[in-house]
Amino acid sequence: MQKSYQEKNGLYILSTPIGNLEDITLRTLSTLKEVDILFCEDTRTTALLLSKYHIKKKLISCHEYNEEKMKEVVLSHLKQGKKVGLVTDQGTPIISDPGYKVVSYIIENQYPVISLPGPTAFTPALTSSGIAPQPFLFYGFLKNKKGKLRKELETLKEYPFTIIFYEAPHRIESMLTSLLEIFGNRKICLAREISKLYETYYYGTIQSVLGEIKDIKGEIVIIVEGNHEKKDYSSLSVLEHVHLFLQEGINEMEAIKKVAKERNVSKSVIYKEYQQQKKENFK
Repeated sequence: MQKSYQEKNGLYILSTPIGNLEDITLRTLSTLKEVDILFCEDTRTTALLLSKYHIKKKLISCHEYNEEKMKEVVLSHLKQGKKVGLVTDQGTPIISDPGYKVVSYIIENQYPVISLPGPTAFTPALTSSGIAPQPFLFYGFLKNKKGKLRKELETLKEYPFTIIFYEAPHRIESMLTSLLEIFGNRKICLAREISKLYETYYYGTIQSVLGEIKDIKGEIVIIVEGNHEKKDYSSLSVLEHVHLFLQEGINEMEAIKKVAKERNVSKSVIYKEYQQQKKENFK
């Protein structure tokens, strides 16, 4: 399916300021004026933004608890030939915010989805962190329950690239404590209240930052450096080495490829040894 971005009848994903209300693009403002109807996470929050720019628009609430229902409503407006906008309270919709179900459904029904560039919290946090900007993994929020949170961190601890988390202030100390225990004392940057009056950045190791953030408030982004420790796998058999990767959920051939790269040996040699050791293991 191919749809032109120039079609007037479509769903427009509009990014809104994450703090300072002037952090909005001219194109977003003109599109807000042009759309026939606007679906928003909280109508009160969006109404304040529209009021600042003297924009009047019909607003319909679309949040994580009613998104399944609202996707049908969005589609009905598109079928009527209307130009529809979608916003969340702050930043870019779908990035740790509602909107994914609506967008997927509209694409399935062959209407264009046009996402305008705009504010999102992790970009300024990453570029101000002093930590390698690419490659990076945007992870967002970890699970609420401590046990599940720790399991998530265990799956991430070996990743060699920068990882970006979002966190709530009442959970940040517990989250960083778990991060320290599982990742070790890595370099991090913690950014709070980006683009707001009390915007603050904390630089250092997990341990040093933990000592600075007592009773911290506001919305938080954590940038964590990747795992750059070189591991010695010489004590492992090829079978054991491949199984390390299989436990991460990747398929057998991809695991063999990774082992070959880490051991600086051809894939065919690793494959042969792996199959032989696997056969012996089952005797």
